Amino acid sequence: MQDADLLLSLAGIAGVFVGFGALISVRSGGASEVDEVSTIRWVVSLGIWVVIAALAPVIVNRYDRAGHELWLACSLLVLVLFAVMVAANGRAPETRAGRAAALAATRRATATAMLVVQAVALVWLPMVSIVLALALVALGLFPAQEPALYLTAVAVGLFGAALSLLGLVFLQGRPQPASGPAELPATGGSGA
Repeated sequence: MQDADLLLSLAGIAGVFVGFGALISVRSGGASEVDEVSTIRWVVSLGIWVVIAALAPVIVNRYDRAGHELWLACSLLVLVLFAVMVAANGRAPETRAGRAAALAATRRATATAMLVVQAVALVWLPMVSIVLALALVALGLFPAQEPALYLTAVAVGLFGAALSLLGLVFLQGRPQPASGPAELPATGGSGA
């Protein structure tokens, strides 16, 4: 398989995104805002999906599968995983709370239109691109282009993970709300 090195490189890059997402999660400690939790979950799950999608053809190829048989098996596998990942993330309490908060904050028509444009451009367009590319591979409509279509789906997934990680970095940079004076811990010693 000619794209094995490229796929392995994409898997490595996605693994770095997973690591950074996990590192941010651990560094944050304790409860975070719902949008941070859902973004961390999305970065990590999409990064893991890219790793699996990038490694699948390399592994399946070792079983003497090639051509449409190889790309069909891999496309079906990662399509199912993608659907499960999107469904699991969509049903998470933090994701639901984040959507409700975003809709509540955008009551005006202009703000709602901006929210829809952002969602389509940053979330739905890449997701549709991934599904469409993998569906074209699975249907076998363009046999000569199957490796390119599969690679496109993996690359768009990596791009989505990168955008999500960037968004997570910006979420981390927001100032924390002001709180009262810090309380010193009780030492249990005498006051004398």
